[in-house]
Amino acid sequence: MSPTEIEALYRDHARRLAGYLMRATNDPEVAADLTAETFAAALVARDRYRAELGAPTTWLYGIAAHKLNDWRRRGYAEDRARRRLGIERPRLSDQDVAEFSRLADEVTVVELLEELPADQRSALRARLLDDRAYGEIAVAEGVSEAAIRQRVSRGLASLRARLGGDR
Repeated sequence: MSPTEIEALYRDHARRLAGYLMRATNDPEVAADLTAETFAAALVARDRYRAELGAPTTWLYGIAAHKLNDWRRRGYAEDRARRRLGIERPRLSDQDVAEFSRLADEVTVVELLEELPADQRSALRARLLDDRAYGEIAVAEGVSEAAIRQRVSRGLASLRARLGGDR
C-alpha cells in the first residue's frame, strides 16, 4: 500500500474511526490520540497490508483495535504518572470535543461486525483483530482451515456490502 493510499484511507475514514475510538474510550482527547496513532502505524506498516486478507478498512480497524487494547493496558499507569509529575494533557477545544461526541454516534465497522453470524464474527475477530493464523483458529474452533477461510471471506464480503462496496 502506498503513502497515497494511506492518505486516501485517512481522508475517507478518519472521522468514522475517530467516532469508533470515541465510543470505545469516552474521552475525546484519547480518541484523537489513538486515531493519529492508528494512521501513523498504518503508514509504517503499509508494506505488510495484504489485499487478499481483506479490505483496507478492515486492516485499519484491526490496527485501531490493537492501539485501543494497548491504550487500555498502559493508560492507567500513564495517567497516574502524569498526575504525579503534574503534567497536563493538552486539551481539545469545545468544538473538537463536540465533533468527537457527534462522531461517536455514527455506525462503525465494529457495530456491523456484531450483526454478522456468530461463526463469521468469531473468525473475523480471531484473524483480523487478534492476528491469529487460520490453522490456529481452525484448531480452536474444531473445524477445517478451509472452513475458517470461508467464514472470514464471507464475513468480509458482508461487511463490504454493508459499507457500500469497497469503502
